Amino acid sequence: MITQPQAMATPTPDPDEERRRIQTARLLAYRDDGPLTHALAGKLGRGLPPVPATLVALLAVVAFVVTGALTPGPAMLLPVATTVLLVLPTAPRDHLGRFDWLTPPLLRATELLAIVAIGLAAGAPKWLLFVLVYVVGYHTYDTVYRTRQSIWPPAWVFHAGLGWELRLLIIGVGAALDRLTPVLAVLTAYLFVLFAVESVTSWVRLDKASAQASADSEQDLEASPEEQLEQATGEADQN
Repeated sequence: MITQPQAMATPTPDPDEERRRIQTARLLAYRDDGPLTHALAGKLGRGLPPVPATLVALLAVVAFVVTGALTPGPAMLLPVATTVLLVLPTAPRDHLGRFDWLTPPLLRATELLAIVAIGLAAGAPKWLLFVLVYVVGYHTYDTVYRTRQSIWPPAWVFHAGLGWELRLLIIGVGAALDRLTPVLAVLTAYLFVLFAVESVTSWVRLDKASAQASADSEQDLEASPEEQLEQATGEADQN
């Protein structure tokens, strides 16, 4: 007996795999890795466990501050080099461990503490450090809020934002060369314009799309059955 061919059914994604995929994507977005990390992540094998490595980096930065190791010159690079060497190799991990959700807050604390510690040791203006910390904090908040609403920031923002690793390297080199204040001023202005413009533009575009969808829905509800039938018939005739 000849039967009619049946269309291939689209395989239903495994809910558990989908949950792990979304969890990994969120945590990697919260890390705010930049172009250097993305370029090297595929060459680091399995990488280091993220939570222990990031926690050690944070404690190392605290130790540099407490012991007064941050003196003018190359010593300013100590927190940066330690953080990059310990945290960058954690990027290849899937971040699905029981405590891997701690990685982003530990990494952000390490980055911000290193920025403040280097800035104060180099005599940079405190208000400028505050603005930079605010800008990075706002970018982190915006990323978290968007992903909670299932609205993912474009990948280019993380590359253009330089990532935690390049931001620290730029600040560390600027401090080691005794040029931290102008470096901070340029970096802060650049990140402020980038994150503010991209965030506002994205949310305005989303609001317009939502308003248009709501208006279309209300228009469909207000139309009479005869109008809906006439509109559907007209569209069918055009096709």
